Amino acid sequence: MFTRLAQQHRDFVQDLVMNLQALATVLENRGCLASCYTCGTEMNSASFMVSLGDNHLIRFLVSDYGITWTEMRDDRELMKLEGAEAIHQLEELADRVKYPAPTPLPQLASVR
Repeated sequence: MFTRLAQQHRDFVQDLVMNLQALATVLENRGCLASCYTCGTEMNSASFMVSLGDNHLIRFLVSDYGITWTEMRDDRELMKLEGAEAIHQLEELADRVKYPAPTPLPQLASVR
C-alpha cells in the first residue's frame, strides 16, 4: 500500500510541475514576468514565480517535502499557504488566466 501511495504522490508532483510550466508560459505570452524552474529531469520539484506588478510577487514551490504559496509586496510577506490551500490559490490564479476579466492580469491579484 505505501509503495502505491508513494508512486501516486510522485505522479501528482510531476503533474503539478508540468502544469506550473504551462502556466508560466501562458503568463509570459500575456506579458507577465513569470518563470518556472525545475531541478533535474525527473520533475520532482519546481519553483514558480510571477510578478503581478507594483512590487507584487507570487512564489509557488512544490517538492516531495511540501507545497507552498507565498505572496509578497514590497519584499514583505502578505500571505503564506501550504498544501491544499496553496493549490486552491494557484487554481484561482489559473482561473484568472483562463477567464480574464476586463482588468489587466497584473492588477488582478487579491489578498485574502
